[in-house]
Amino acid sequence: MENLNRIPLNGLRAVEAVARLGSLSAAARELGVSPGAVSQQIARCEVALDRRLFDRRPGGMEPVAGSDDVFRRLGEGFAALAAAVEMTRRDRAHVLTVSVAPIFAARWLIWRLSQFTRAHPDIRVRLDSDVALADPNAGDIDFAIRIGPGGYAGVMAEKLFDQRVIPVCNAYWAAKVDTPADMARVPIIREPGAMFGWEAWLGPEGLSPAILGDGPTFNEASLCLDAAMAGEGLFLAFETLCRDALDRGQIVAPVPRFHPTGLSYWLVSARDRSLSAPQRLFRKWLRGVLVEAGLGG
Repeated sequence: MENLNRIPLNGLRAVEAVARLGSLSAAARELGVSPGAVSQQIARCEVALDRRLFDRRPGGMEPVAGSDDVFRRLGEGFAALAAAVEMTRRDRAHVLTVSVAPIFAARWLIWRLSQFTRAHPDIRVRLDSDVALADPNAGDIDFAIRIGPGGYAGVMAEKLFDQRVIPVCNAYWAAKVDTPADMARVPIIREPGAMFGWEAWLGPEGLSPAILGDGPTFNEASLCLDAAMAGEGLFLAFETLCRDALDRGQIVAPVPRFHPTGLSYWLVSARDRSLSAPQRLFRKWLRGVLVEAGLGG
């Protein structure tokens, strides 16, 4: 990297900012200098590189043809530098931000998180509860817990456990179900937006979802579980949603067999950033508590 010694870093920053933002004025605002200063920094950088990167036009600076790869590499390089700086800040601040689906956070994770905070009182955990897929390569997300088939591009993804499902209801309806076929006589609670259907459980039992009757519909899995507790019918619940309620006797699994959906839970982190100390501690704790809970089999 000795060849970098003769290139002004501020000039490279100016080049990258103008290429990314599209104008001198926007780059100047981001860098906290005047547009004239940005222009001068770019000019000095071009002299040091012995290469013209922009054409000066009345309407502004236009990238020279063939410079796209240079701009892309500069963008990646400054993003990596920003990530390194952010990592030192996080290690210093001992703040851990975890993006997690609202239901998983509310029904399972939040009830166990105190174990981690008691063991590591110097680490402050912030849960970012959102259904959108957070990108750990951008912003301040340390981990994202995703549910899906895996194969996520541009990130590091560690499989945590397989998602499994089981039919649940209250004691009244459970008394009417001795076999899977008996479920045809029970109202079925449905969530239209679920990531899986009844075939995930009935298929391994040798039955078709066509045997099932009607029942109430709710647009959120947590409401469906509450409806099952209240006696509205039978609901096909995923394990992290219903496991604690089953253990506490708040809900019943009349045929107590879990079946996998083909989806899994994944711990996702940034691709080009090594784990901070708080991240390593949280990952170790999470894996331990999942083993203790026996989730996924």
